[in-house]
Amino acid sequence: MPKRYGVKEKDLVVAHVLDMLLTGRLRSGDRVDRNQITAALGLSRVPVQEALNQLEHDGILESRYHRGAFIHRFDADVLREHHEVHGLLTGAASARAAADPRPEVLERLAEPMAVMRASSDSRVFLNAADLFRDIVLDEYAGPRLTAGIRASRGFMPREFWATYPHTVDQLLPIAEAEHAAIQQCRPSAARQACLDRTDLMADVLIAELRQAGVLTDLDSV
Repeated sequence: MPKRYGVKEKDLVVAHVLDMLLTGRLRSGDRVDRNQITAALGLSRVPVQEALNQLEHDGILESRYHRGAFIHRFDADVLREHHEVHGLLTGAASARAAADPRPEVLERLAEPMAVMRASSDSRVFLNAADLFRDIVLDEYAGPRLTAGIRASRGFMPREFWATYPHTVDQLLPIAEAEHAAIQQCRPSAARQACLDRTDLMADVLIAELRQAGVLTDLDSV
């Protein structure tokens, strides 16, 4: 596998395992084959093990003594929970921004908002949305909160949202609501906008995964 500069090898492994989950190649209870991942990605065992440790910490895998790593329960409820965690964490940072909307920060946030408003391309929109989030994190989130937010992005598959036809029209109004709340010093509204965004993203992704047969109603029973 060609090296992707600027991306940690451990993060490549995490993304690979999550992609296998979201495409149905791994399901609840399946054993994760370290050797298969090592061969598929052309990496050493060290970053693979680091990634599996992180995935266990994040509640996606569970280790069984002398048996290896296995996929934890993965169903619509779990997927929604991951989105809720991301919404709560991003909401905490956004509420801090709304409590202290410094002029220089508002000026920086205006630039990605302008791109989001003008964009009809999902990838361009998502890049601007990521920049908006990164500005908020850089200014208002400490290292622990930032790490939690970045780790919880895993179940928001970038390629899905880059190709989903309604990304811009569904997510732009919520981005506008969050931006307005920050401008108007309304922390509760900024927090709620983040929760609304991840609730919507969970609804859409779960519906698509059910249609693709990755999730079924029986998964949540």
